[in-house]
Amino acid sequence: MLTHPNFDPIALQLGPIAVRWYGLMYLAAFAMALILGRIRIRTQPWLSVTVKDLDDMLFFGVLGVVLGGRLGYILFYKPLEYLHDPVRIFFVWEGGMSFHGGLIGVILAMVWFARARRKQWLEVTDFIAPLCPLGLGAGRIGNFINGELWGRPTEGPWAMVFPQAADGIPRHPSQLYEFALEGLVLFAVVWLFARRWRPLGAVSGMFLLAYGVLRFLVEFTREPDEFLGLLGFGLSMGQWLSLPMIVAGLGMMVWANKGARRPRTR
Repeated sequence: MLTHPNFDPIALQLGPIAVRWYGLMYLAAFAMALILGRIRIRTQPWLSVTVKDLDDMLFFGVLGVVLGGRLGYILFYKPLEYLHDPVRIFFVWEGGMSFHGGLIGVILAMVWFARARRKQWLEVTDFIAPLCPLGLGAGRIGNFINGELWGRPTEGPWAMVFPQAADGIPRHPSQLYEFALEGLVLFAVVWLFARRWRPLGAVSGMFLLAYGVLRFLVEFTREPDEFLGLLGFGLSMGQWLSLPMIVAGLGMMVWANKGARRPRTR
């Protein structure tokens, strides 16, 4: 049995300003997206994306992740609590971000970007999809450092006691499972899939399908949110939110390969 290292969530204290590890993981995520995006532009000549496009995509992507992630958490997980005290919506230092909300935020941001640049929306999402998984993995490392979102009880030799859980029960280190699956495995699947030319929408569909399946599976080891518990059919909120991603991903891949549509060239 292992014990969580109980890291200090503050990486650096600069007077009244606290730099948290979780914030640094977000910074690392966007830095990796920038690097990977430049690699795609350089090595995949069929892409009609420039370095300036990439920089602007990331700017709007940051807004989409932060605003969508926060609002998604509020709407999906604690709508009544925040409705009762709406000022707390702005208390981001208390935590509370949703991947599925962040995904919706990024999608809306890319819709706006595509219209502003007269690009096809799926052309934009196909480009950014392979850039996202390592950033998601970085976020899960941030969760592990904070000792939050721990797993369900287990008796396995890899079980870990999280002091933050205050119950002393050995649990799955589900944050590390998510880092491996939603980060490394998802990156390998989507990046390798996107190395060849694919019909318009296929790469986006692969991302939605693969993430949805991996998240659905890993949720079986993750402790459900205490204020929600398990919902219908014994599934967690994360699993219910992943099911539409799986269906949409499958549908997009069938649609893309049936039509074999090419992005418009400029």
